Amino acid sequence: MQENRASVRQELFRRIRIVLEMIKFEHTLFALPFALMAMLLASRDYPAVGNRFPSLRIFALIVLACYAARSAAMAFNRLADIDQDRENPRTRNRALVTGLLAPRFVWAFVLFHIALFIAAAYALNRLAFELSPIALLILLGYSYVKRFSWTTHFVLGVALGIAPVGAWIAVRGSFDPRPMVLSLAVLLWTAGFDIIYACQDYAFDMSKGIHSIPARFGIAPALVTSAILHLFAWLAILAFAGMTGSGPLFLVGIILVGALLIYEHRIVKSDDLSKVGVAFFNVNGVVGLLLLCCFLADLLIR
Repeated sequence: MQENRASVRQELFRRIRIVLEMIKFEHTLFALPFALMAMLLASRDYPAVGNRFPSLRIFALIVLACYAARSAAMAFNRLADIDQDRENPRTRNRALVTGLLAPRFVWAFVLFHIALFIAAAYALNRLAFELSPIALLILLGYSYVKRFSWTTHFVLGVALGIAPVGAWIAVRGSFDPRPMVLSLAVLLWTAGFDIIYACQDYAFDMSKGIHSIPARFGIAPALVTSAILHLFAWLAILAFAGMTGSGPLFLVGIILVGALLIYEHRIVKSDDLSKVGVAFFNVNGVVGLLLLCCFLADLLIR
């Protein structure tokens, strides 16, 4: 009996790992810290949510909405790309391609997380609920943009960039220019690192007519474009700091992020893409967390 229970647990954990790998759960670190920064800013000096910090309920609903939206989008992207993934050497071992996950299961996963996102938006406030279909349209629509336009990187940037504005709306139920500047920074930053990521599929994209900036303009110009986007993303974060009256700790974080972005572009070269994985996740995975920690520390010392 105990052996059977152990076997069931092992199989359950194996299936969970497969699903988490499918949605690249660890990449949640990209947009979520910026959403939490906007949440903290919206809660500051706003009596409706308490003294400087949001309630546990609002925090949990924002995290749940971010998780659900991103999970639905990633799973939907796997369904949309299944034929391409079968042919691409880099992606042909994905769970949906190999049969480890069935399309029916993935569709159910998508629909469940769409419902979860809408439910979280409804529980937050009316404006969040009314805008939730637009957010889903952007998140799910991204999967098809690369079939007809090299602007796909910017659409992905919009998909992640709506997180700060969404978090502000979740707290206050209104719009404000400050989270919009932060959203612009996320848009530019995301487009920049997605261009770097797309460089590794240059040959495949060219052969299959898939649109991307590397496929349209070449790898070297694409990397220059990525660097320019990251420069403007950094400037947007600096502008956000100025608009929010941030203190020295957040400015230290911004300086460190600038150093990380410079490092990212130094290790990825047009004739050597071996460090794309390090640049894409290791470096960019730290950017949001670093800024969030410094922003929170800056709030705490005021």
